Amino acid sequence: MADVVTEQVAEQKAVLNGEAEDREETDPVEETGLRLQFSPQLSPVVNADDAAPEGDADAVPKVTKQLEKQVIEEKEEDAEEGADGDDGENASAKSQTDPPSVPICELYTSGTYPVGQECEYPLLQDGRSAVWRMTNEERRALDRANEEMWNDFRQAAEAHRQVRQHVRSFIKPGLTMIDICERLEDCSRKLIKENKLNAGLAFPTGCSLNHCAAHYTPNAGDTTVLQYDDVCKIDFGTHINGRIIDCAFTVTFNPKYDKLLEAVREATNTGIKNAGIDVRLCDIGEAIHEVMESYEVELDGKTYQVKPIRNLNGHSIGQYRIHAGKTVPIVKGGEATRMEEGEVYAIETFGSTGKGVVHDDMECSHYMKNFDVGHVPIRLPRAKHLLNVINEKFGTLAFCRRWLDRLGESKYLMALKNLCDLGIVDPYPPLCDSKGCYTAQFEHTILLRPTCKEVVSRGDDY
Repeated sequence: MADVVTEQVAEQKAVLNGEAEDREETDPVEETGLRLQFSPQLSPVVNADDAAPEGDADAVPKVTKQLEKQVIEEKEEDAEEGADGDDGENASAKSQTDPPSVPICELYTSGTYPVGQECEYPLLQDGRSAVWRMTNEERRALDRANEEMWNDFRQAAEAHRQVRQHVRSFIKPGLTMIDICERLEDCSRKLIKENKLNAGLAFPTGCSLNHCAAHYTPNAGDTTVLQYDDVCKIDFGTHINGRIIDCAFTVTFNPKYDKLLEAVREATNTGIKNAGIDVRLCDIGEAIHEVMESYEVELDGKTYQVKPIRNLNGHSIGQYRIHAGKTVPIVKGGEATRMEEGEVYAIETFGSTGKGVVHDDMECSHYMKNFDVGHVPIRLPRAKHLLNVINEKFGTLAFCRRWLDRLGESKYLMALKNLCDLGIVDPYPPLCDSKGCYTAQFEHTILLRPTCKEVVSRGDDY
């Protein structure tokens, strides 16, 4: 900085003495990381009205002082522009608080959100590479045509990343499961900027423990407390305009479960790696199965082979539809149906030290309106009222009893049962393996874009 200031001072002295020459023509200025230019900001130094008389001893110090001030100001501006590592187009207007409370849309004021992990599609069976999709103009045009949809997924994914980072910072033994879920959901609602059916939570927070693999969230009055030896699956979803991010991870405190978590995490990554356009779902399941069963875990002196839970699967995702019809097996022998361009999938795997099969157990907490249900006559007035609440607040997205309590609904269990009996609402009770075993889960959402595969929910954590 000192060299730049000295050069500018010399030129200003020349101007004051009437001896300046046109340097731009004869002596081009060398490019530097921090460059000063003569601009209207410096005009007070050389304007006729303000110019110091010849021989004024104070003129040079004034020039020096003003130049130094400008250098400092420009340096501060450059630092602010690059503070977030952004290119300027998407610089954050705000920074996130701790705990997080600033909506993602206010952090990315341009409306463009971070892209997930982009991967080439796997080699085709005949050995041909799919790298051509990255450069093919038609594929790129199709990709751009759906940019608004991809951007909705990315906004929801960024909210998910920041929420789960916050959850990892506070979750610990001794907290009640209700406290964990409510803190997570409160944070999610703020970051996603909940707005009726346009933005919000995609389904209730799953916090299934130990032998329970999925679909457990505490109902009102549940006093379950997280313990040091528990294996807790945190499974929650966010959405923007019905574009759902379904992503899950497993939390443990005792390092003896590390191999179990490693097995399931690697199995999920294997499923993601093998997924792609025209890939058969059964081939993905076979690859996951092989990786999962290659792991063993020793618990309290006994060794267990990690088994994939064969009746749990990944699935395709539709707009406002968490299960859109296709299932991604995690064992060999599944369907030969192929993945298609433009589809969205939740790639999730579950590993168990038990039998590797789950069944319905415990009190139900998860419910979801049947996506394909038509008009069904309802006789009970309270059931009609409850269905109106469900349609207005949740649509075809999953909900739980805690969320009905939060809306001020009471004495709704009979009405809810009536809607389930009529097939309008489907219950999703907790899914459990044999008691005494341990289960783990990892999950990501992937976009099968025309040009590449995007693991949109990928983060630094997993």
